[in-house]
Amino acid sequence: DGLPSLLKVLAGCWSDRLGKRKPLVVAGYALSALGKLFLPAATAWQHVFLLKTLERSGKGVRSAPRDAMISESADKSNRGRGFGLHRAMDTTGAVIGSILAYLLWQGGMSYTSIFMVAGVLSVVALFPFRWVKESFKAPNCEVRLKLSSLSKELRRFLFIACLFALGNFSYMFFILRAQGLFSGAEAVAAPLLLYVLFNLVYAALAMPIGIWSDRVGRKRVLALGYALFALTALGFAFVTSLAGLIALFALYGLVYALVDGSERAYVSDLSPGGLRGSSLGLYYGAIGATAVLSSLTAGALWAWWGAEATFLFGAGAAALAAMALQGMKRMEVS
Repeated sequence: DGLPSLLKVLAGCWSDRLGKRKPLVVAGYALSALGKLFLPAATAWQHVFLLKTLERSGKGVRSAPRDAMISESADKSNRGRGFGLHRAMDTTGAVIGSILAYLLWQGGMSYTSIFMVAGVLSVVALFPFRWVKESFKAPNCEVRLKLSSLSKELRRFLFIACLFALGNFSYMFFILRAQGLFSGAEAVAAPLLLYVLFNLVYAALAMPIGIWSDRVGRKRVLALGYALFALTALGFAFVTSLAGLIALFALYGLVYALVDGSERAYVSDLSPGGLRGSSLGLYYGAIGATAVLSSLTAGALWAWWGAEATFLFGAGAAALAAMALQGMKRMEVS
């Protein structure tokens, strides 16, 4: 995760300087496809490490330019709708992919074969880029990657987003928490189906919430999302039943629908047009670096004091982020 975080910063700035987003977006998806395609051939953990780094690096190259393309494809009054549509489509793919993986596993297919199917699908997904057009045509070779180029409000929001990211550790901790309540084959099937539920809720609500953020403002939506994550993490700290897990994974999906697209739209709102790729790159880089620290901290807390300590830590960080966002002055930037 560390290398992709750096690449997100560089790719965002590079797209501003180049004056084009699409080449970097296509290159990023192609790198990820290669990482997935060769993963089934791995025979040692070192192979997996290198291929997963390649796959995640593809995400690092594409993320900031792609989100800049999304923000530039709609005016500010519809930007939440644009990011909501992207998250809805992306997550719908995750739902279909998770269900397909479950069905293939239930049908007796090996993990290696399932990974091969995923790799082939990721290569096929490159072809529709032929019809994707971008509106950004203003190269600016004077772009310099530095925090002082950003507005005070954006710098403040980046700090708050990092505070939330500190508590928003990897979803694998939620999967592991669910897995601990089952045994045998159910320990594989139940968490996978709960992850499908998470993605279904996320996909269904991402676009409506994006439209809602256009109407009521990003800050209000994000504050609600941060607060709900604190409650969700608190619930995961003490959950003991399948019914509780179902409710919490659904709430977890709602949190992502509130936060994921809205954070990107808010960064776009607070960024000048010529620095939008750089601003999104810095956002991704800061969040990515914090995510590494977050998951390392969560893992250490889990190992030392148990799952409850990990989720209480997440709840506390998210609650602080919600309070900090409420105190932040709002400023509109086109």
